Amino acid sequence: MNSLGGRVEAIVGSMFSGKTDELIRRLRRAKIARQEVQVFKPSLDMRYGKGKLSSHAGAEFEATPIEIAGEILNLADDGTTVVGIEEAQFFGNEIINVVQVLANRGVRVIVAGLDTDFRGEPFGPMPTMMAQAERVDKLYAICMVCGDAASRTQRLIDGQPAHYKDPIVIVGASELYEARCREHHEVPRD
Repeated sequence: MNSLGGRVEAIVGSMFSGKTDELIRRLRRAKIARQEVQVFKPSLDMRYGKGKLSSHAGAEFEATPIEIAGEILNLADDGTTVVGIEEAQFFGNEIINVVQVLANRGVRVIVAGLDTDFRGEPFGPMPTMMAQAERVDKLYAICMVCGDAASRTQRLIDGQPAHYKDPIVIVGASELYEARCREHHEVPRD
């Protein structure tokens, strides 16, 4: 049990906003403070390797890939004081309860994920986790069109904006996505 008490920290924003870098920064600081850290990520995200978090900027941290959120409760060691969860939006609503159970046990839970999908709409469990978190940090990328602050993720198919009816989840990086501001974010509906 963490002597500091449990809490939830949410790091959110669009793709390319630095969420994973910030998560890794906090995890490294916890390790320096000699805290017991465990990190989990969805097994479907294999962009940069199976057993690690990797940011677009190249930072890395060891992570356990899992299929469903409930596995975290089974895999979290008794002495763990900090749990990091990457790409939390992919775990569905089950992650909300898992995060609350851990925090109630005295664990500091740091959750990183997209707050909106490519349509610009709230993404899965993230709005609830943001509302329940003790701390929320929304990060911004740089719009690939105008250079302004970008809060949205633009999905591209053959260089054109994806249609509203396209699937919500397609794992990819700069080959499929760009950061965009509100003005330059496009989601055709017809």
